[in-house]
Amino acid sequence: MFLNEIQEQVRETTRSFVDEVIRPAAEALDREERFPAEIYEEMGRLGLFGIAVPEELGGPGFDTLTYAVVMEELSRGYASVADQCGLVELISTLLVRHGTDEQKALLPDILSMKRKVAYCITEPEAGTDVSGIRTTAERAGDGWILNGGKIWIHNAPVADLGFVLARTDKEAGNRGMSIFIVDLHAEGIERGPKEHKMGQRASQVGALDFTNVRLGSNALLGEMNRGFHMMMSVLDKGRVGIAALAVGIAQAGLEAAVDYAGTRKQFGKHISEFQGVQWLLADMAKDIEAARLLVHSAAVKIDNGQDATRSCSMAKCFAGDMAVARTADAVQVFGGSGYIRGFEVERLYRDAKITQIYEGTNQIQRMIIARELLKKGARA
Repeated sequence: MFLNEIQEQVRETTRSFVDEVIRPAAEALDREERFPAEIYEEMGRLGLFGIAVPEELGGPGFDTLTYAVVMEELSRGYASVADQCGLVELISTLLVRHGTDEQKALLPDILSMKRKVAYCITEPEAGTDVSGIRTTAERAGDGWILNGGKIWIHNAPVADLGFVLARTDKEAGNRGMSIFIVDLHAEGIERGPKEHKMGQRASQVGALDFTNVRLGSNALLGEMNRGFHMMMSVLDKGRVGIAALAVGIAQAGLEAAVDYAGTRKQFGKHISEFQGVQWLLADMAKDIEAARLLVHSAAVKIDNGQDATRSCSMAKCFAGDMAVARTADAVQVFGGSGYIRGFEVERLYRDAKITQIYEGTNQIQRMIIARELLKKGARA
């Protein structure tokens, strides 16, 4: 899909930043599992957070397609960095759509990374099944008392603000949940240790425990008991972001494999001359382009106000599966070297796996696609 002039400019700016700053640091960040605050601060200055936040609220005011382009380019450098962009995009989207003026005033600090955020949903009994959450927020005067715990929360070890999904009506199921903005330095909050992950290791993930945490009346985001629906309203955009991230991982794998095939010699000639290697490269290229087009198509539907749920699930499912399969092919092109820590393709293969899991597993995406087909018919 063709990009307009502004989108091309944003892509080139992001690509230059990735090549100059992110890619050189990726291997060390993966090894050290370090939160790269200095990279995020520079991204904030470049306007690479909150891509769709209106200019009057401190953002660049771009569209979902531009967001997808940025996510792909960042992920081509290092998926952990792209993850941070995706997290800020979802939080800022919630604030723009549902925040009070006082809450929207948080946006400049969030987009500049002066305040780090966490989206706090997952619990031991509530992963894919969000209806299983047990964290509660109970009325206390004009405020609330928060109790419960979250696991595997992105940015939990370092975040300043948590956007916490909690039950406010224990009998109402999905219609009894609300989102609260929580100061994660407040009394009664404990952070678990940083988890050591298979991939995207510079993305800080951990647990949060809430014990009688007092929240003011201004902590509630949007309408009471509408938290689940608010969360679901940003899922399409979130899935486009993860799909674009998956494309970026695979694109980096293809670039590495093409370069290696042109320099590695076996049996007296470059391995790029062998048909078996050529077919691996060709399959990587065609599937990456197909995934990219699915991502761009879904993003444009969101921007045009169309029903994009099926397209977003298709993009996320296809791109995630593609990234895992095609980074495996990149490892294959490298042979034994691709299995060794320190080679880029080894990291890319590990980084790709989570794209089949987070923002809704690919099994769930298939269920959504089938549901949409059976409800609305097979025509696009």
